[in-house]
Amino acid sequence: MQRLMGYDVHVGGKTALATHGLVHYLSFRGDELVYLYGKPPAWLKRLPDADRYMTRTRSLFGGKMIGVDNVAISSETADEDLAVSHGRWSLTVSSLERAVLELLDELPDHESFHIADMAFESLSGVRPAKMQAMLEACKSIKVKRLFFVFADRHNHAWRKYLEMDRIDLGSGPRALVEGGKFHPDYRISVPAEYLPRQERDDGA
Repeated sequence: MQRLMGYDVHVGGKTALATHGLVHYLSFRGDELVYLYGKPPAWLKRLPDADRYMTRTRSLFGGKMIGVDNVAISSETADEDLAVSHGRWSLTVSSLERAVLELLDELPDHESFHIADMAFESLSGVRPAKMQAMLEACKSIKVKRLFFVFADRHNHAWRKYLEMDRIDLGSGPRALVEGGKFHPDYRISVPAEYLPRQERDDGA
């Protein structure tokens, strides 16, 4: 679709995270969903395994292609579904920083808090300046608040370099999870186990 047919589509979300090496953390198997962003061809829905392909617009970033890169894929190391006959090829895919925000956009209906938590556990390689730019460009208050819920929970070295005063987190509470608890800092409802430790202990 990308190279031979010229369709305006990129791989994103959990699928992109897998291409960046998080495959083991996310239990990515051959039957997993494939997340595609942009304008895929209509015939995609007619493929025998069409239900594997989750198509999304780029509205999360206002249609902008910020944070989308060309990644070299080797047929020697690629997933079986990505393997090709020649040695290397490139895939247009969300950067690590964009992909994790695309993943959060799927919560709670299409992805789980557990998957997001596992992804954040392994996000030591995030580039602070790139992440800052992605957060400033992101249009979803839900996604940005969830990002900081998980970022604070795992507290990687890059967290302290993010300038929160430049990121619009909106105002007022956001109900996201039925029966969840409101995070004291980011005012979005999450499962109780994702509250700060002090809040969990006080509620026990």
